[in-house]
Amino acid sequence: MRLTLRRRLAVVAAAALAVPVLTGGPGPSSVSATAEAAAPVPPVRPGLAGTAGFMATIRDLVGFAPRTTGSPGGLRTTEYVAQRFRKAGLTNVHYETATSYSWKASASSLSVAGRRIDSFPISHSFIVGPTTPGTRTLGPQGRTADVVDIGGRDVGSTDVRGKWVLFDLNFKLPLAGLLPFTTFLWDPYLRLLNPSALLSANPYLTNQESVVKAAQKGGALGVIGVLDDYFDSNRYHNEYYRRTPMTVPGVWVTKKDGATLRAALGTTRRATMRLTVERKAVTARTVVGFLPGRTKDTVMVQSHHDSQGPGAVEDATGTSEVIALADYYGALANKRGYQPRQKTMMFATFDTHFTGYQQHQAFVEKYITKKQTPYRIVANATIEHVGKRAIVDKDGRLKVLEQHEPRGIFENVSLPLKLKLDAAIVRNNLHTTAVLNSTLPAKLLGGIPTDASFVLQAGVPVISLIAGPLYMYDEADTIDKIDQTQLRPVAVFYADMLDVLDRTASNRIGQGLR
Repeated sequence: MRLTLRRRLAVVAAAALAVPVLTGGPGPSSVSATAEAAAPVPPVRPGLAGTAGFMATIRDLVGFAPRTTGSPGGLRTTEYVAQRFRKAGLTNVHYETATSYSWKASASSLSVAGRRIDSFPISHSFIVGPTTPGTRTLGPQGRTADVVDIGGRDVGSTDVRGKWVLFDLNFKLPLAGLLPFTTFLWDPYLRLLNPSALLSANPYLTNQESVVKAAQKGGALGVIGVLDDYFDSNRYHNEYYRRTPMTVPGVWVTKKDGATLRAALGTTRRATMRLTVERKAVTARTVVGFLPGRTKDTVMVQSHHDSQGPGAVEDATGTSEVIALADYYGALANKRGYQPRQKTMMFATFDTHFTGYQQHQAFVEKYITKKQTPYRIVANATIEHVGKRAIVDKDGRLKVLEQHEPRGIFENVSLPLKLKLDAAIVRNNLHTTAVLNSTLPAKLLGGIPTDASFVLQAGVPVISLIAGPLYMYDEADTIDKIDQTQLRPVAVFYADMLDVLDRTASNRIGQGLR
């Protein structure tokens, strides 16, 4: 069946008419807490966890932090998720493993003319190579060298050989940058369609990789990054950039300390950095469990469980969603008279999100591209980051708002499923949500900024929800940042879509089908 865009919009509009839209006046500032609380209650699914259940799981996960790959906390987390999967009634619960690399910094400092500048080592800096463990150090006295300040510019033709490159880290992906990929928007409180929201950027896409690549090529001794778009914290735990391993040392400083550093450089051009880094090969463990269906065609439910700090929003919330859905569907399967689903369900929480995605790549090879199992993954549902929105206030501090962070759902499902997806967003009032076509970003950017990127690139249709709160890579990602009001609605939305996917013929799930 071919559905025109006009018919699609008509169906979505009809679904929207069934939900009261509470604007509360001329703009989002006038929407009261009472009005928002009066928003439609998601359909009740008996057996699906309530807010208290989600929060109990999240508190358990945060209690294991930091959940870094190969760490004691990471190991305890995988054991916990496996135990929860078994308790939910899943079968064949096991670990998918791959070699990844832990990274630990010590003896880190930065000083100018004897004055110490508060700094924090850049994660995954000063390594030998992508797959090389070992220890590197600038020595007990560190290294002193001239500083070349490029600010927010590119290195270009600047002579950086043997020098520290001082640069401003900028976030490059404002919400407005996603508008070309947006196919549907549910924003009844007008929180997305205002300049402050549209111009706000998240920490996903930055200039770090391009600056480091040029600095290394130019023979720089190392880099000093000023967190120009960040709040007053230097605890920014960036991911490992696989395409440009950072072989030089580097540290982060806050915007305020960056100004102090630049003022000190007015009398001297030299700075001293100390840094020692230890990198070890470790075993990464992704937890997988199954709920058998009548066929081996498999719908995959995914998040990642690892984190570098408390990781309450990223991604204890996503992991709690996967566990809650496993509990829900496992309980249904144990009811008398249960008829098995058409498709097998796979539940998985991934490791190596921060350390190079080695387990993601190994998983895709085993289950999709080189297919070493009987399971045929026909769809993927990925859930990440159910958190409150935060901004940088006029004093440079993190200000958390009683709103949830704008989120996107990347998808590349067929048009009939898009209609059902859009309607499910409205029905469950997942407001401040944009639906984004994942095919164009995958082609233009080499993937999408979600944990589903690797299965998408391997040809699997995805429904991948993600948000990019400002604090997500920081130690400020604590339990108080969780948007508790959205934990169950997100799960209900996914349960709605998982049921639709089960009823849809496997060859009718992806785009380009009639």
